[in-house]
Amino acid sequence: MSDRQLADWRQHALKLESEVNKVVVGQSNSIRLITTSIFARGHVLLEGDVGVGKTTLLRAIARGVGGAYQRIEGTIDLMPNDLVYHTYLGEDGKPHVSPGPILEAGEDLSIFFFNEINRARPQVHSLLLRVMAERTLTAFNKEHYFPHM
Repeated sequence: MSDRQLADWRQHALKLESEVNKVVVGQSNSIRLITTSIFARGHVLLEGDVGVGKTTLLRAIARGVGGAYQRIEGTIDLMPNDLVYHTYLGEDGKPHVSPGPILEAGEDLSIFFFNEINRARPQVHSLLLRVMAERTLTAFNKEHYFPHM
């Protein structure tokens, strides 16, 4: 990578930080660390009490990078398939399947907020870690790619 390319990417990172800092006040260090993680193609674990602004921060970052945002709440009864699809009875009385939170935004997904991940069972952690590492998921006889996640 040339110095010019590095300078260009630095400007993108600083612009992202500036935009997010307009929405989230007093979290510039967290924003810097998250920005660094994004540009390093990494992932972030946020810890904080209820109401400190984790959701607002992640929504602002999703807007800043121009990608889709999804959120799911970790619960004891959450199963891995709950991340991939939802089943329901349609108005016609027949069973239907629709994409779950991971598949819903498709390749545009850039921010996936798994709130209260500690409450979820190990099988859910396993699926999420696989998607994070491989940036792919096989579902409905198709390989789904998440290049921005």
